[in-house]
Amino acid sequence: MKDSITKSKSFSFAVRIVKLYTYLCETKKEYVMSKQCLRSGTAIGAMVRESESAQTRPDFIHKCSIAIKEANETLYWLELLAVTGFIEETPFESLKKDVEELLKLLTSGIKTAKAKLNKV
Repeated sequence: MKDSITKSKSFSFAVRIVKLYTYLCETKKEYVMSKQCLRSGTAIGAMVRESESAQTRPDFIHKCSIAIKEANETLYWLELLAVTGFIEETPFESLKKDVEELLKLLTSGIKTAKAKLNKV
């Protein structure tokens, strides 16, 4: 996996999600969907960090797969927040682009790890 790229992008994304959560709570008085988005959005980077300490290649693949699930869940909450008017189109599109990029990086990392696993 492109460790440093995925690691830094997932951390930066988590920071953006924390700021979004703060905005939604303080400005929009929205607490339920924003909390769900906070949990899944920050879990992506946490799983990427855990994958760095994976004991085996299958463990690495498993942790990255969980990060993908969290990214997909985050995308769901972002879409719901956008459709219900809690976030504007421009920030939504920017966050969507970031999470889609993370999904591509994670998928690529898993494919590479699986290919190496099959060579052994």
